[in-house]
Amino acid sequence: MKIELLFFASLRERLGTARESLVLPAGVGTVADLRAHLASRGGVWAEVFTPPATGRDTLRAAVAQDLATLDTPLAEGAEVAFFPPVTGG
Repeated sequence: MKIELLFFASLRERLGTARESLVLPAGVGTVADLRAHLASRGGVWAEVFTPPATGRDTLRAAVAQDLATLDTPLAEGAEVAFFPPVTGG
């Protein structure tokens, strides 16, 4: 399954990219799976996409421009955006 990733605000700066096309490996079917997959890249990707031990997540996601939860399913061609909880204009 191929999806489009968008990164906004400070995430874009930390990751060094605003967008990416990605073919997902088998078994990646939800936002939680996607986050784990991206974190497995290591380095700054792990820093950004690994949920904090405190349980207070500071990363938000949207799928097809609708706010998403960790269990939101992904579909072929989905646009998945990640952003911090507060973004400026």
